[in-house]
Amino acid sequence: MARSIKKGPYVAEKLLAKLKKIQPGGKEIVKTWYRGSTISPEMIGFTFGVHNGKDFIVVKVTEEMVGHRLGEFSPTTKFSRHGGKMQKELEKKVETPIPENIKK
Repeated sequence: MARSIKKGPYVAEKLLAKLKKIQPGGKEIVKTWYRGSTISPEMIGFTFGVHNGKDFIVVKVTEEMVGHRLGEFSPTTKFSRHGGKMQKELEKKVETPIPENIKK
């Protein structure tokens, strides 16, 4: 059993207080820094702005997300690409333009 399961879900009380003030399914975005907060059934239909260290990533909560953490849907690092000779060759093939006489 993982330690987080043994300890039980963590839902920030301030976050739940913010949700009581607004209607679910609305256009209002709830900004939060509580990345470790577990998504509970009361959060379904709300739109969150989850902070990733630089920006707020918009996350709309659905039924499938219940039990996960808010931070799972807001990546903190940007994937650039894998390096290597083979990757450069693949990118070169993609970048080569198609000649005009072949396009139709």
